[in-house]
This record gives sequence, C-alpha cells and structure tokens, in this order.
Amino acid sequence: MPVKIRLKRMGAKKHPVYRVVVANSTASRDGRFIDTIGHYDPCATPPTVSFDEEKTLRWLGFGAQPTDVTRALLRKQGFLEKLDAAKASARAERAEGSQK
Repeated sequence: MPVKIRLKRMGAKKHPVYRVVVANSTASRDGRFIDTIGHYDPCATPPTVSFDEEKTLRWLGFGAQPTDVTRALLRKQGFLEKLDAAKASARAERAEGSQK
C-alpha cells in the first residue's frame, strides 16, 4: 500500500488550516493517518508553512510520495533539494566503496 504525504483539512468554515500528514493512499482525506509532519495556514498573511525537518526527511527517505500541493510546499521549504543531495552523497559513497 503506497504511503502519501498530503494535507488534512482542519480549522473553521471558510478559514482552512491544514496539517501535513503521512497516510496510506487508500485512507480518506481527513481519516486515519500515520504521522503529522507539519502545518500549513494559507489564510495568514503571508501564508505560513512549518515542517518537522527530521520527520519529513525520514518519511521522504522511506519513499513516501508527496501530493502535488505538498510537493510544492516541500520544494518551497527546500526539503526536496536536501533529499536529493543526501541521495547523491550516498550514491557517491557506495561507488567509492565499490572501487576500493
């Protein structure tokens, strides 16, 4: 079962606040989730986004797939670049180890 990083709607009517959660892809939007990794408030000026860096990188490393909106939020916060850099360094270390 694929694991997704997506938004869970919270807040009042006409004033949404979202939690960024890790959930099974078959679970409903506001249903069961595995872990909460951040918050997003689009109604604030400017919109606020916060992520738990350790949890976010761990779930991305496990292969959790972000939805389009969460991918944009992660890119804006710089998490996808950190993950790509970590993967590149791990590949370089493996290649260096196999050459010895």
